[in-house]
Amino acid sequence: MVFWETTRACDLVCQHCRACAVPARNPRELSTEEGFALLDEIAAMGTKLVVLTGGDPAKREDLVALVRHGTRANLRMALTPSATPLVTPALMEALKAAGLVRLAISIDSSAAQGHDAMRGVPGAFDRSLEILRFARSIGLSTQVNTSVSAYEPAEIDALAALVGSLGVELFSVFVIVPTGRALLQPPMDPLELERLLEHLATLAERAPFDVKTTAAPHFRRVLLQRKHRRHDIVGLKDGIGRALRGINDGQGIVFVSHVGEISPSGFLPVECGNVRLEGLTRVYRDNPLFRALRDPDQYEGKCGACEFRKVCGGSRARAYASCGNALGSDPACAYQPGRLDHTASAMEAASAADAVD
Repeated sequence: MVFWETTRACDLVCQHCRACAVPARNPRELSTEEGFALLDEIAAMGTKLVVLTGGDPAKREDLVALVRHGTRANLRMALTPSATPLVTPALMEALKAAGLVRLAISIDSSAAQGHDAMRGVPGAFDRSLEILRFARSIGLSTQVNTSVSAYEPAEIDALAALVGSLGVELFSVFVIVPTGRALLQPPMDPLELERLLEHLATLAERAPFDVKTTAAPHFRRVLLQRKHRRHDIVGLKDGIGRALRGINDGQGIVFVSHVGEISPSGFLPVECGNVRLEGLTRVYRDNPLFRALRDPDQYEGKCGACEFRKVCGGSRARAYASCGNALGSDPACAYQPGRLDHTASAMEAASAADAVD
């Protein structure tokens, strides 16, 4: 999956913004033609899924053209715009006609007050619902992204009920990584995160939508311990062609910034090259950090000793944020290697990891 930060401009002021977004666009952003060239290179790499993100991609006048170009290059184009007046019904209809396969909108609370406080703009919650409902009315596939920094069981259930009422295909829960504006937020307590993941695993068993996590690959370990099948773990039923294996920062994911900088992910802000200089293919395949991230046997500390390191691997972004070492241990993980406390045995864990690998 390629995440392209098309712009860092955004009219929201989110408390946890990875990009520390600002209202105005940067004149050094990749141009339309550079964007076309990037999409062509992504297609030539064999990558299938591209997520246009930001900032707010709707700030770009060429957004529909970019989606159309990617679609014609046989890419599956997804979009994560901000819930602002820029996302009009006309724009959504044009994006659908251009081939957009998924529109993802953030909802961080089941009530307007909580969501609007996190996003920094009154009315953002209502606008999110309007966008998702209109998208559904025109047959555009949708998902809800939710950012969490604490486990609140009642809120998770309320959010799930809201997501179900909106008819979305995927509920994606992002466990906040301390980077960007969230830099001063401590990682979620490991036991608290474990309870959240167990809750999400139970939810996934009965929900009418798929459930995945971002920056919490431990979810795959929890599913394995519950004897889930491989297809349940890697999220194949969301319909937009995600990887047939567990992915992580730099391992099945690459991030391109608004000015072409290449990083293992948006939450692991280590610049490894630039699409204007080295090109995306060369950096993703050959950069030493990317190669190390794709070798779980190089992980250090508890993550390096864990029998689930190939299917989970811990959040490399959170490891980097906590100690400056992308190969270090994820401080938000409660699991103790060598002690399978639930239903899986060490042999089953290793076998499942090899299957996903």
